[in-house]
Amino acid sequence: MRWKFNSSVHKRMQSRELVGAMDRDDESPVRLSNSTGQENGSPSWKNSLPHVCVATISSFLFGYHLSVVNEPLESISMDLGFAGNVLAEGLVVSMCLGGALVGCLFSGSIADGIGRCRAFQLAALPMIAGACISASTTSLEGMLLGRFLVGTGMGIGPPVASLYVTEVSPPSVRGTYGSFIQIATCLGLIASLFIGIPVKEVVGWWRVCFWVSAAPAALLALCMEFCAESPHWLYKRGRIGEAEVEFERLLGGPYVKSALAELSRSDKGDDAEGVKYSELLYGRHFRVVFIGTTLFALQQLSGINAVFYFSSTVFKSAGVPSDIANICVGLANLSGSIVAMLLMDKLGRKVLLLGSFIGMAAAMGLQAGAASFHHLGSGRLYLSVGGMLLFVLAFSLGAGPVPGLLLPEIFPNRIRAKAMALCMSVHWVVNFFVGLLFLQMLEQLGPQVLYSMFASFCLIAAIFVQRNVVETKGKSLQEIEIALLPPQ
Repeated sequence: MRWKFNSSVHKRMQSRELVGAMDRDDESPVRLSNSTGQENGSPSWKNSLPHVCVATISSFLFGYHLSVVNEPLESISMDLGFAGNVLAEGLVVSMCLGGALVGCLFSGSIADGIGRCRAFQLAALPMIAGACISASTTSLEGMLLGRFLVGTGMGIGPPVASLYVTEVSPPSVRGTYGSFIQIATCLGLIASLFIGIPVKEVVGWWRVCFWVSAAPAALLALCMEFCAESPHWLYKRGRIGEAEVEFERLLGGPYVKSALAELSRSDKGDDAEGVKYSELLYGRHFRVVFIGTTLFALQQLSGINAVFYFSSTVFKSAGVPSDIANICVGLANLSGSIVAMLLMDKLGRKVLLLGSFIGMAAAMGLQAGAASFHHLGSGRLYLSVGGMLLFVLAFSLGAGPVPGLLLPEIFPNRIRAKAMALCMSVHWVVNFFVGLLFLQMLEQLGPQVLYSMFASFCLIAAIFVQRNVVETKGKSLQEIEIALLPPQ
């Protein structure tokens, strides 16, 4: 199912005088022209940077709330009276996943209905309320309610962040800015770890862990009042004058007319609210949506969240304390994300995805081998730990940050928000089942077979990327849309 650019597409691009060529992998930045026809080079990255940084606060909160209960869970269960109840403890951990699925299902309609900035503010409200309820509750039911509310905000935030960052970033740095989402998520994970360190020594400290999270959520809601709305959304709503103003804020005055002219050449999709999810599953949009949902499914079937959720078990077997283990995993994830940020607009999305999935397959193969080398004794455990850290590092180099950036790039403007919501919903569903079944499958199949299955999914993902994913580095969203979308 590889996309090829036939002559009709090429002629259509030439007739519309679009800059750049989509039928070659030259990675030079898109160059825009002003009304006099003079070339101005690429827009400055400085104008859009503050807006992108504010948007990534939602990703920081996403990472924070994913792991905020990991260390304090024992203290929470004792204080709220459900210590030893494995089902209740599991619900506290996973209730936010259920809320995230609900929020994600509605995120596309929300982003299209009220705009990207208002969607961020709406996502912040249940995260503030949920954090306060969790911090002040005296019962299990209150904790579950708080976690569910936080989850709904988590479900709305990440897809809207991917949309927003893609739509407000200049093409030349869109990959770099897209990597900020993954870096912010890593920082959130690490922040929750460090804030949770005193939980075993200080009585009631777990409540502080929840209270703290309300501050960045409130900051997100406040700062979004001063951020630019997506010009793509404004244009789609027919608010051309406002889109022009926002383009000027984000790109600079010389680029406004050419940006608007290019936007007008693409599929406008005047009735974005009228897009039904059924439209995404057949017809001219099926191919891009199929690629998006498959990428997110393979990302989760690689076993990455099983590693994140249950890594402490492997480290404890090697005699490494859980807090040090979590720091090692977090640093590996953050280091890879920073490298990906530096390479995203140089090597491109496809190269990073391929290298990442191949590296993950090799690392998981290393763990499968370690599980079968019983004669190595303690060396087998350290080999397994090394394989796990390499797996996380390889994931953060491509399979982690790229899908959330690539998919808004390849989705047409008309369906972008709802298509992202659908793909992220697949992400949450597969994530839930992998987390639910991992320990049971590990017990029944053994680590060698299970890790080999994960490695196989990584190789399948690499083949899928090679055959179906196109390079979008340095291309404007309108170029990508016109080239990839079949004519009506």
